[in-house]
Amino acid sequence: MEIKLTAQELKKLTTKKGLLALLSKAPLSIERSLRYVDYQKKLKKLQVELIRLQTWGIDNNERIIVVFQGRDAAGKGGAIRRLTERINPRHMRIVALTKPTQDEQTQWYFQRYVEQFPKAGEIVFFDRSWYNRAVVEPVNGFCTPKEYDVFMNQVNDFENMILESGIHLVKIYMSISKKEQAKRFADIKSNPLKQWKMTKVDERAQVLWEQYTEYKNAMFKKTNTDKSPWKVIRANRKTEARVNVINHVLNSIPYDKDLEI
Repeated sequence: MEIKLTAQELKKLTTKKGLLALLSKAPLSIERSLRYVDYQKKLKKLQVELIRLQTWGIDNNERIIVVFQGRDAAGKGGAIRRLTERINPRHMRIVALTKPTQDEQTQWYFQRYVEQFPKAGEIVFFDRSWYNRAVVEPVNGFCTPKEYDVFMNQVNDFENMILESGIHLVKIYMSISKKEQAKRFADIKSNPLKQWKMTKVDERAQVLWEQYTEYKNAMFKKTNTDKSPWKVIRANRKTEARVNVINHVLNSIPYDKDLEI
């Protein structure tokens, strides 16, 4: 079959990134490769803006928290990597807490998260957060109904305190379809380099899909406030989702867009 390309498309495909996109994934797809080259161009431009945002934050002693929640395998980690791979690592942290220790289980639920909050000039990215208690924990029986109710009654006040203290808070929910999740789980299981990602909780995600949906909707109804709104990112297409995530972070923080870097 004859493939007709414009001069601009041909130029894109003959770049290093274009050739890599063509050859890295079978079956060969011109359309997919062109999309990938365009994505890389957008990503570079957005990452320059992230450096500008971070520089503004450092110069002005700003504190920024970006919270990521979402379905298992929705691409939270991949989005965080694109947010952080070009900014100064000395002024940012990625926090992905494991299950609480015995001591932490006796503390106020939010306490271990507060201990990870940013200092002046720092951005902290939470790869899952205190919102585990809103969805993952009740669905999987990791908290009692009373603990869930206490959390839901406290979380908006907790976030008001964060905002009133001068911290910028951005909340992002990565959303994928049940079919796409199943496809990604199959890819993880079949790839020796990714198998470590699959947890016992992940194994049950498809079976418990409707329960996750029920608690997710309750979370949005209670905590999608004017002061602290959620941004839902449709993430079936990873590259598009990453661009939308970065755009949302940039649009959520009132940084100096004319700052020289």
